[in-house]
Amino acid sequence: MQDVPALVAQAREGRPRAVARLISLVEGASPQLREVMAALAPLAGGAYVVGLTGSPGVGKSTSTSALVSAYRRTGKRVGVLAVDPSSPFSGGALLGDRVRMSEHASDPGVYIRSMATRGHLGGLAWAAPQAIRVLDAAGCDVVLVETVGVGQSEVEIASQADTSVVLLAPGMGDGIQAAKAGILEIGDVYVVNKADRDGADATARELNHMLGLGESRAPGDWRPPIVKTVAARGEGVDEVVEALEKHRAWMEERGVLAERRRSRAAREVETIAVTALRERIADLHGDRRLSALAERIVAGELDPYAAADELVAGLTEG
Repeated sequence: MQDVPALVAQAREGRPRAVARLISLVEGASPQLREVMAALAPLAGGAYVVGLTGSPGVGKSTSTSALVSAYRRTGKRVGVLAVDPSSPFSGGALLGDRVRMSEHASDPGVYIRSMATRGHLGGLAWAAPQAIRVLDAAGCDVVLVETVGVGQSEVEIASQADTSVVLLAPGMGDGIQAAKAGILEIGDVYVVNKADRDGADATARELNHMLGLGESRAPGDWRPPIVKTVAARGEGVDEVVEALEKHRAWMEERGVLAERRRSRAAREVETIAVTALRERIADLHGDRRLSALAERIVAGELDPYAAADELVAGLTEG
């Protein structure tokens, strides 16, 4: 058993080993998970969470690394949660992002953690909300969450981040794919990376046009900016940080940031509750209550919805 209060105190001091152990407790759904979350609750809430999403190959890892450098130049502590695809053999993360961000490995003001999706869809790991809270409570000023790069379905980040950054690159058909996927609805800032390639201006124009087509904004509403970058050379990255800070200021001024965080907390509670119910239902396989309901359905005495209502009522009463 881990000494949770000691780990939390060490994490607050910036000790990476303590942060790693806390996230491992989260990922492993440890029996001490509730104790960890209770200890972190009064300490979290200060970090600005930025999500980076986009199709594979647009340069998410390079862009994340460049943003880390930009924030570190301003003296901010940065946490990075890089969600990697799971190995089909071990179930672990492939750690590609950590390799690409190795230049920050020796910086005590940066904490980088790769997490495996473990089959979870939507571009994030199931434990991402709790891992974000660990980094937040550990004193990170900014937490960058880089999604796995699953393509059109990668919209879950919008429900976990304060600001969502959507990356595109010229010559990859991203504009057309984005229009199909509805990914244009989740971006607060758009970045056309690899802007030194042919077609970057055309991609930015097409993106601007598509944003205009889908626009139904009132005066004073946020209009997502489009920033062109060459992240591998650090070009345009300061402009991305500027756009992020403007969006944060806009949200704080209008109460949007607080509302997003309330919604995020509500979804997290809902997910935990639904997971707990699922576990209880899974324990019912072979249980006489489930068997009895199944027999009544087969006999035509009960429909599946009514049976489910009875089951849920029994579970919640029990």
